[in-house]
Amino acid sequence: MFERSEFAHDPATREQRKGPRWGTVYGSPFLCLLSFGEAKESDSAAGPNPGLPRNHNILRKQQMTAATAIDISTIRINGDRLWASLMELAQIGATQKGGVCRLTLTDLDKQGRDLIVRWAREAGMTVTIDKIGNGFMRRAGRNNSLPPIMTGSHIDTQPTGGKFDGNYGVLAGIEVVRTLNDLGIETEAPIEVAFWTNEEGSRFVPVMMGSGVFAKAFTLEHAYAATDTEGKTVGAELARIGYVGDQEPGDHPIGAYFETHIEQGPVLEDNDITIGVVQGVLGIRWFDCTVTGMEAHAGPTPMALRRDAMQVATHIMQETVAAALRHAPHGRGTVGMVQVHPNSRNVIPGRVKFSIDLRNATDALVDQMADEVKAFAARKAAETGLDVKIEMVSSYSAIGFHADCIDAVARAAAKLGYSNMPVVSGAGHDAVYMAKLASSGMIFIPCKDGISHNEIEDAKPEHITAGCNVLLHAMLERAGT
Repeated sequence: MFERSEFAHDPATREQRKGPRWGTVYGSPFLCLLSFGEAKESDSAAGPNPGLPRNHNILRKQQMTAATAIDISTIRINGDRLWASLMELAQIGATQKGGVCRLTLTDLDKQGRDLIVRWAREAGMTVTIDKIGNGFMRRAGRNNSLPPIMTGSHIDTQPTGGKFDGNYGVLAGIEVVRTLNDLGIETEAPIEVAFWTNEEGSRFVPVMMGSGVFAKAFTLEHAYAATDTEGKTVGAELARIGYVGDQEPGDHPIGAYFETHIEQGPVLEDNDITIGVVQGVLGIRWFDCTVTGMEAHAGPTPMALRRDAMQVATHIMQETVAAALRHAPHGRGTVGMVQVHPNSRNVIPGRVKFSIDLRNATDALVDQMADEVKAFAARKAAETGLDVKIEMVSSYSAIGFHADCIDAVARAAAKLGYSNMPVVSGAGHDAVYMAKLASSGMIFIPCKDGISHNEIEDAKPEHITAGCNVLLHAMLERAGT
């Protein structure tokens, strides 16, 4: 159903960043000690690189030799460590019901960012922050002129959010780096882990703000000017928490992008499948529909003489659902918000305004659904004499992920022995914007009862581990060893 992207990133078209001279590939000298037992912390050499062991070159050769001796197909991440990291991050903004409230650019968001950055630096990664507050944590490769193979997500949450939405994608990336450090594996291309600003859009709009500015979907100035309910701006709040970086958003090459995420829906769990190989993201069309009739007394007014806005509105609401059912399997039709005027028990409604959310796997299909709903509404207006207006609010194109990244995820899942199936994402993710810039793909794991954006959001540790293992092997395939 999806048209898979054939985007090919040309590193010659983007300015390449040089990696640091040392310390990001294998971590600290202490990590070298853990892996190979050759360095001692007392071996630090004074001079331009304090903390660099005198036998650094010998260690580097030993690590490269060790890496070549490792059967890459056998390596696995440390699932217990990843789970512990998720639980520790979840304490920042923890709610009584077991969820997380960590709205973007709040003091709690700063605490979460600081923790992620600290963990990255402890893993020997360098950290770059851009002007919209996106963070890029880099582990160097053998050839640092190559664009990095990137993974990431977000750590901001909904007001009644869960532990895993977004957070899992960021910490899975850090766990990939920790695993490579543990085993002394050097990749050809650099590895990067990103955290994107304001993906949720619960405090500031638009949603997916950081990745959107990065992809030039809207300007930095537009994002800075966005306000919350208290009138505070993104620009001021970024500065207040200390996360306005120097790098221009988008001035950062990407060789390929992977995002690991809970499914946020029930399909994988319903099919008892561990890994969802995401083909793409559904196209979305949002409309506001307003039906205008005439208020009247509920008792004296006969049914045949009413101009009841609610009765016409409910027919259009049902057509919204019917259009989605006609365009299965990926059709979605939702009415999530209804405003009734005058909203009185014994008054026939004179005006009803409601939202229409239509989604499908291609723009052609979602536009066809929209045309059908509009045509139905026009017929109801003609039949009843009531005024019906449908206005578009937002439109997001369907995205097909890159064939190479889809196949890398599928191969990794099969190689690791995990049950898997092709799926689509009904929700937007930062990967949507990354797919406009580089080869991109996503990895889904089940979440309990398909519930997300809820404090009871949950996932099994074994699924958390499985998704990260697939991420590890998909990234290694693209980065080279």
